[in-house]
Amino acid sequence: MDSMEAPSPPFQSPSRSSQQLHFYLAVDRPQFKMETVVELLGVLGRRPWLPIVVCCSSRDELDAVCSSLSTLPYISLAALYSDLADRERTMVIEKFRQATINWNQQLNSVVEEVLEESETRKEENKSHLVVVTDVCLPLLSSGESSLSARVLINYELPTKKETYTRRITTCLASGGIIINMVVGGEVTTLKSLEESSGIIIAEMPINISEIL
Repeated sequence: MDSMEAPSPPFQSPSRSSQQLHFYLAVDRPQFKMETVVELLGVLGRRPWLPIVVCCSSRDELDAVCSSLSTLPYISLAALYSDLADRERTMVIEKFRQATINWNQQLNSVVEEVLEESETRKEENKSHLVVVTDVCLPLLSSGESSLSARVLINYELPTKKETYTRRITTCLASGGIIINMVVGGEVTTLKSLEESSGIIIAEMPINISEIL
């Protein structure tokens, strides 16, 4: 993530798919991926109410991500996994839905007022993050709503177009931002996704928070 602190190069907007922006964030080695995500969310997570989803391929991956992100004090963290009770699952989705409403309705003046309010009020205005595995994505066909996040982070880059598309459909709002974590040899997978999906996945800009 040292590159996030370097001088910003001229930004070239990537192609849009339903007005959604596709980016990749390259990591040299797998062991640096978690550290990179924590640092990234250390930047994004400070935005009041910002709704973020992190998609994982497995439960072990989800547990590791939740453990690492649980120490960030300005993020309200929840998870969707296979043995979560139906009632709790509904509560997680509903709370996140409310966060997306707050994000969409906020105005600059409102944000400034919120930042000056009491600690109790600030607790309610944390950014909201849901970590979910592929098998537990919202079931739109069963009546569940899309999470409609502003930012979707693919912690593990999907190898199939269908998985990539389903994550976006069930997790991301129109006009949202996708950030794909890419490690070493996954460049080939990234290019394959671009070709099969008809999109361009651009390198993530240094100042990602400026395009939220």
